[in-house]
Amino acid sequence: MISFLEFEKPIAALEARIAELRTTASDSDLDIAGEISRLEKKSAAMLAATYAKLTPWQKTQVARHPMRPHFVDYIRMGFTDFIPLGGDRLYGEDEAIIGGFARLNGRRVMVMGHEKGHDTATRIKHNFGMAKPEGYRKAIRLMEMAGKFGLPVVTLVDTAGAFPGVEAEERGQAEAIARSIEACLSVPVPMVSAIVGEGGSGGAVALAAADRVLMLEHSIYSVISPEGASSILWRTPDKAPDAAEAMKVTAQDLLSLHVIERVVPEPVGGAHRDAQAAAQALFGAIDEELDSLSALPARDLLARREERFLAIGRA
Repeated sequence: MISFLEFEKPIAALEARIAELRTTASDSDLDIAGEISRLEKKSAAMLAATYAKLTPWQKTQVARHPMRPHFVDYIRMGFTDFIPLGGDRLYGEDEAIIGGFARLNGRRVMVMGHEKGHDTATRIKHNFGMAKPEGYRKAIRLMEMAGKFGLPVVTLVDTAGAFPGVEAEERGQAEAIARSIEACLSVPVPMVSAIVGEGGSGGAVALAAADRVLMLEHSIYSVISPEGASSILWRTPDKAPDAAEAMKVTAQDLLSLHVIERVVPEPVGGAHRDAQAAAQALFGAIDEELDSLSALPARDLLARREERFLAIGRA
């Protein structure tokens, strides 16, 4: 059952009416199939119209939808022969970042990404996708392994940001993130990153300093959350919608600013309404990007990757 967002209330009311009519039709001899069909078409049209004009703040809500597919869902829907690799060989295992060997459409890759979890137990287990230093050091280890074996790197980014707790700072959070970014920039194999939900701050950039950065249509990517920016600028989180507008957090804005290379369309109503369709579109886009990068020698990959990020700074 779909969980409706605040701006979807008119659609929710219509869907509730449709469900009520279906129950009535099954419990009686009334022929109301025509009315149900009419309301279903109206609901579909309303959904399409609503999602065609989402504000940045509404896209932020969609990107955070609790039913939106996460890393483990994408692994299940498209990656085969997945062999998870754990631990950073320094401190311990961080379940907020998962990674390992896999195949995507038959191509051997090293895949890794943030996992937020879907219920209370898994959210606690994965720390809501907010990695600690050992998570980023694990990512570094996997990227170095990918370089050693000549495997392309695919990362799926979905985090509100790196874990801000005292223990993370004590274990060198900033250094770990910086080293992870350095590993992204220096890995001698093709690297494609996709923002599939939230791309928050350095916690996201640590896995997204890639040759190609893609974003799902209703995902967001920013240096700070809209609520965080609102608290700093206006001393209140209530201005988050204004902050989201000003920060240019949407995929469409970031494509126009040349921060990302590609926007991957989502099913009408968001990826949470048809996760399989969203996943197939994403996998197709990643596959195309890897095809275009696979013929380049390591020297050219590294030079182009460096120039890509320097160009953003000059813009």
